[in-house]
Amino acid sequence: MLSHVRISFLVVAAIAAACSDSTSPSPPVQPMIATGGAHTCRLASTGTASCWGDNSSGELGDGSTTSSVTPVPVSGGIAFTAMAAGGSYTCGLDRDGAAYCWGTNIGGELGSGTTVQNTSVPGPVSGGLSFVGLAAGANHACALTRDGAAYCWGSNELQELGTGDTVRRLVPTLVSGGLLFSALAAGGDHTCGITKSGAAYCWGGNIYGQLGSGSSQNPSGVPLAVSGGLTFSAITAGAGHTCAIASSGTAYCWGANSDGQAGNFALSYPAPVQILGAHLFTHIAAAGAHTCGLTSTGAAYCWGRDKNGEVGNGDTIQQFGPSAVNGGLSLRTISAGALHTCGLSTNDVAYCWGSNRFGQLGRPLERVATPTPVNGLTGVGTLALGPNSSHTCALTGTGSAFCWGNNNDAELGNNSTQPASAVPDSVYGGRAYRTISPGLSHTCAVTTAGTGYCWGDNGLSQLGIGSSGGLYYQPAPVAGGLTFTSIASGLWHTCGLTTSGAAYCWGANVLGEIGDSSTTFRQTPVPVSGGLTFSAIATGVFISCGLVSTGSAYCWGANAGQFGDSSNANSLVPKPAASGLALRTLTIGAGHVCGLVSSGAAYCWGANESGQLGNGSMTRSLFPTPVSGGLNFTAISAGGGHTCGLTNAGVAYCWGSNNSGELGTGPNGGTNVPVAVSGGFTFIGIEAGAAYSCAVTSAGTAYCWGDDYYGQLGRGALGFVTQPVAVAP
Repeated sequence: MLSHVRISFLVVAAIAAACSDSTSPSPPVQPMIATGGAHTCRLASTGTASCWGDNSSGELGDGSTTSSVTPVPVSGGIAFTAMAAGGSYTCGLDRDGAAYCWGTNIGGELGSGTTVQNTSVPGPVSGGLSFVGLAAGANHACALTRDGAAYCWGSNELQELGTGDTVRRLVPTLVSGGLLFSALAAGGDHTCGITKSGAAYCWGGNIYGQLGSGSSQNPSGVPLAVSGGLTFSAITAGAGHTCAIASSGTAYCWGANSDGQAGNFALSYPAPVQILGAHLFTHIAAAGAHTCGLTSTGAAYCWGRDKNGEVGNGDTIQQFGPSAVNGGLSLRTISAGALHTCGLSTNDVAYCWGSNRFGQLGRPLERVATPTPVNGLTGVGTLALGPNSSHTCALTGTGSAFCWGNNNDAELGNNSTQPASAVPDSVYGGRAYRTISPGLSHTCAVTTAGTGYCWGDNGLSQLGIGSSGGLYYQPAPVAGGLTFTSIASGLWHTCGLTTSGAAYCWGANVLGEIGDSSTTFRQTPVPVSGGLTFSAIATGVFISCGLVSTGSAYCWGANAGQFGDSSNANSLVPKPAASGLALRTLTIGAGHVCGLVSSGAAYCWGANESGQLGNGSMTRSLFPTPVSGGLNFTAISAGGGHTCGLTNAGVAYCWGSNNSGELGTGPNGGTNVPVAVSGGFTFIGIEAGAAYSCAVTSAGTAYCWGDDYYGQLGRGALGFVTQPVAVAP
């Protein structure tokens, strides 16, 4: 029965190829979500794709056949501009319009020219054609060229390829009739399109009247005009029904209606019929036996089968007309799968509802009947904040990079010109990183292979790419071919450690923070003077410091008390610091420095106007002083005017300024001694930023608190919070 076909239908437009000028952003990709039979995929504005749910045929594209209840990145590092999910396969278009597919190939739906059954990584569709639109049906796929020619491939038992016969095609084949289309939709066993004049045509199976030609039963191997003479702006195909939006915004459906999926009361309609209600839609999506639409305000309505909660109104009662999806969300796009539905909110948070047998909702295996956020940013292994930054970055356990918050200078690296993101967005390029570090208006990271990449503002050469000036919206490789183990982004400069422990710095050199015996700004990495071998490096405001294997600290650049000695003098080269303490970790804030000794005891020195040294006073100290309370820490992080640390038990403590709630202790004042962060959480990592803090649990869940003016807490809202809140999925 067609009603049991696992299927998704989506028509999307590809974005033009990236700009050749690297100082200009590549055209941002329109974020989207695509639902298949029992899997879901999301395309970020960076072009990075991730999928979750059923993976028995490799439809998640991660190189395995292991299903996942959380998003996994699609393998291959391809920057996609569009995606479509079919029954048990997925396809995407790259920036050149080349099509790639992965998953099952039982009907030839991968378009690879072979009958290999499955592939779990993206493979090119044969033929070398360049497409701008893509649609995936149950076991066939179709695509549009730039001039509007339609090509289809895969199963053709009911002539759904439009080639005038029932011969399966393993490569893209031109649809008969010579029509030029602006949109395509692929269904269970039929296909539809809208011509450039707005007329609708359909071909393939017609047992329920899904071709809309005025009659049913007989399939057609060539495009037939949909009756009624209506002009449409969007079209979608389900297992046995079709729906479209007229130029007026009114939705019409035709074909099967046994579950109300055509939005009216008869069992079937061989010609377009207006759905019940007076809603006007801008988006529409059909699936096995339900349909959903979005109004101009982003309000979602669904109708049809609801046995699994796919209508999203909180119950499981079929709807013969539009029913408001619960939650009051404003969605930018919506996609209907066989038994589930997903949408992207206007701030690009993914929500899903309905069946979750295979994890297609992106959450533990339980059905939900109302929109629920997808567990997107999970498995966080590393959090990264800067004492001067207003953006946050994280690395997952697999090395995938996400950033959120301020993006005025492209510091998120998401290939977007949007000024901020209040939820995590993947860094462009799909690379796996081992370390990441946000600066004031730039970010740098090191891949698992040791290559340095930086992005954001390059006005003072802080990206190290061999030039000065411009904003870089996606990662650019650091010049020089060095292999790094770690990297640290300062105010306007950056430093990195090579595999040999040699330190290199680049960018602004106002007070000697490059450490090369000069105050010359450097466009590429230069070695720090002295030939020291470092085990760790840190950067701040016009200052850099490193630890050698003995635990001795050396600093260079500005010295407003941060060197931890009595000289209070700047240095253009590394100078012994911290009065001989043997440190195992070192962190630099906006005006103070902290470190841990082998016992876990914490020492801080430098500025202390907010109590950020944690020694019970508000007096600046030129020498390291022990943090009060006798606590032993496993990690410590210095922020703008506060400091945070984790005890051996994973309990978080913070001290210093609390003007924006950065201590996480509620709406209280600052403190010059450590106080426990509210909530009773146990963390494995903690970072202090300019006026906010973040921490990660052993389960890989990130929490943040404090200033949220730019969305740097990643909770999907702005303002500030005084206690830990989970970063949005």
